[in-house]
Amino acid sequence: MTQIKNHSEVEAAGEALAAFVLRHPRLFVITGAGVSTDSGIPDYRDANGQWKRSPPVQHGDFMASFDVRKRYWARALIGFKALGSAQVGGAHRVLAALEARGFIEMLVTQNVDRLHQRAGSKRVIDLHGRADTVSCMRCGYSMMRYAIHAEMARMNPRFAAMDAAHAPDGDADLETDFSSFRVYDCPRCGGVLKPDVVYYGDVVPQERRLKAQAALARASGVLAVGTSLMVFSGYRFCREAHALGLPVASLSLGVTRADHLLSHQWRAPLTPVLAHALARLDERNAVAAP
Repeated sequence: MTQIKNHSEVEAAGEALAAFVLRHPRLFVITGAGVSTDSGIPDYRDANGQWKRSPPVQHGDFMASFDVRKRYWARALIGFKALGSAQVGGAHRVLAALEARGFIEMLVTQNVDRLHQRAGSKRVIDLHGRADTVSCMRCGYSMMRYAIHAEMARMNPRFAAMDAAHAPDGDADLETDFSSFRVYDCPRCGGVLKPDVVYYGDVVPQERRLKAQAALARASGVLAVGTSLMVFSGYRFCREAHALGLPVASLSLGVTRADHLLSHQWRAPLTPVLAHALARLDERNAVAAP
């Protein structure tokens, strides 16, 4: 399917999406980075599902290499500003409204920005965790992300004054000599502090995965929004839904790993299509009301 660009095609996609929601009113929604790009948070992949930049840090590398952690935290001092100051976008608001109207059984997000919760969504599973908290990998001590950044900014004023383009998930496109960067370790035991995020090479906690699978079993359809589904942790739910005989739909700007499983696909700008679908649902509800 070619990408939708003009207004009439956006409206047609919104009509089709509204019809899909009405036919399958207990939706299992999977969201990805495309939902948050309007909030100023860059995404990882292009419309063809290819990396726009180098892949993110691997869990094993972060834990094993002090140099990797230096580079990570130095870049995060700059890049996390985009994540920390991001505001709720239109797609977040529409999805929260769909939940409030009873159309969403569960929203499983691959994002770590917590913007769905800030928009008002309550049935949310943060599949890959959250970026605003940090935990010690040795003793479990937890602290807010802004606090560790404040400490490292104090310890590294030269790095804190640097600037670079923002990258996904609080990273920045900064390349320099990181050898002098001072990393802030756990104040309780001196262990490695790591954001509460599932890195590449890490595993989604079983409890989180089982909760999502239970919600999928209760759902009447799946809608993927703003995600290429290239990461298996999100793609697996489309595959499981297909095996259960559930319809799987996608609204995104490009290809997805699940294209061969989709019953409906709209390659279109997210917020206008979602907003049009919500308006149509509200109109139909108003007509149906006594």
